[in-house]
Amino acid sequence: MTHPAPAPRRPARAGRNYTLLTAAAIVTNLGSHGALIAAAFAVLDAGGDGGDVGLVAAARTLPLVLFLLIGGAVADRLPRHHVMVAANVLNCGSQAAFAALVLAGEPRLWQMMVLTGLGGVGQAFFGPAAEGMLMSSVSGEQAGRAFALYRMAMQGAGLGGAALGGLMVAGLGPGWVLAVDAAAFAVAGALRSFLDVSHIPARAPGGGLLADLRDGWREFTGRPWLWSIVAQFSVVVAVVGAAESVFGPLVARDELGGAGPWGLALGAFGAGTVGGAFLMTRWKPRRLLLAGTLCVFPLAAPSAALAVPLPVAGLAAVMFVSGLAIEVFGVSWMTAMHQEIPEEKLSRVAAYDWFGSVAMVPLATALAGPAESAFGRTASLWGCAALVVLVTAAVLFVPDVRRLQRRTREVAVSAPVAKPGLEPEPRGAAVASADGEGTVGRLR
Repeated sequence: MTHPAPAPRRPARAGRNYTLLTAAAIVTNLGSHGALIAAAFAVLDAGGDGGDVGLVAAARTLPLVLFLLIGGAVADRLPRHHVMVAANVLNCGSQAAFAALVLAGEPRLWQMMVLTGLGGVGQAFFGPAAEGMLMSSVSGEQAGRAFALYRMAMQGAGLGGAALGGLMVAGLGPGWVLAVDAAAFAVAGALRSFLDVSHIPARAPGGGLLADLRDGWREFTGRPWLWSIVAQFSVVVAVVGAAESVFGPLVARDELGGAGPWGLALGAFGAGTVGGAFLMTRWKPRRLLLAGTLCVFPLAAPSAALAVPLPVAGLAAVMFVSGLAIEVFGVSWMTAMHQEIPEEKLSRVAAYDWFGSVAMVPLATALAGPAESAFGRTASLWGCAALVVLVTAAVLFVPDVRRLQRRTREVAVSAPVAKPGLEPEPRGAAVASADGEGTVGRLR
């Protein structure tokens, strides 16, 4: 008996959850990229210096580090969209209060640190939940393309947000940019409240929060490619964050003409990430992490460009290239995580990923001001560039990073199984399916 051909499957990237997540990411990136510029210039406008800018940046990242692992365990226990919405509400409130203080005039340093710290708490719970939710919204061989399209939309919004934010800071002042960011969190939270988690299997009763964290740790440490790249990015994110959140605004103020040119440079980085995401909708490198890691080297270039410093046009060109390159890594990383990590452990593993990646950021941003005083701004920026090159070269010595391959089928098995994805499987081998989502808000 002849069976009718099955109806064409709707593309994974076109699902309802994927659409809602993409729309919400666009909204939040429009606001948050401008708010990063606004926060730095709010501190400077209040009479602060580079050290104060670093303290405010560290105040956001420190609670992010402290609460990330708890946030990952909670996101694997509770409906992820509930965790995301609650985090958005907290971020909306903290940014609205920050905006009110700045618009009222003469905000105090400790007030800005407390409010940005609350934003960091929200991000600690939001990040792992969002990563798990996005990865569980796509499936099939087109997952990598879906991630690339998601990131292209997200980064395009970041491009517009950074450019518009810089212009708004220069024209209207940082307070109004922070108010726009608060409104963006409110809209994004409303969109995320409509996410559907009925397709995600109910979580089996576990042994408690600590048991979940131990389970996630075993999954994390059992994969050399995973922990080695996270260790690499603990340094990369720290030094790039210090260069862009502390040194960048100072160089812009002293050498480039203020917030507007710095916003354009960040916008060029955003344009590069859009270009990189578009490239990854067409290109599917077989060795995911090898191709991605080679594209981390250009992240040293912006620090070097600020050290010279290059004129605005040259800095923008460097930022564009580095943005394009890091997006190749970002899509490759998301695809590897989606392919290799079981769905029920995605948020916990993502939390260890986030934790390792941002653990050194508070220290780096807090020390940026003292480093400038001790060694000079130029030497500090060259040091940032050198560290990016050194740790990226080191991670290429890990065999799994060089060998992990893209699969034509989804595979996610527990870490004790030897190195999935490193060699082709025999035809007909049993596999465990994983539906997955991806990362937001970081270099990766």
